[in-house]
Amino acid sequence: MAETVGSLADKLSIVELKIYHMQEQADRADAGFRERCQDRLSVLRTQRDDLAEELTTLLADIASGRVVPKVYRQFKMYNDPQYKAPA
Repeated sequence: MAETVGSLADKLSIVELKIYHMQEQADRADAGFRERCQDRLSVLRTQRDDLAEELTTLLADIASGRVVPKVYRQFKMYNDPQYKAPA
């Protein structure tokens, strides 16, 4: 499993922000610029829909037991005195 629920949710939130701000730009007065922004909005919305579908599928697979997410622990070594090299 390449993606996790968290990573997909993160990507979705980022693309939603991009859509929001691109829509602001698409509302500007310059017609040529507005058209380019509309094209980009179309791509961003496709990306959002694909990510949402992937997240929905992953959640359904987890709920059914077809996928069991792995839990990775963090092992931070910085600022831990036991990992400092002896003087």
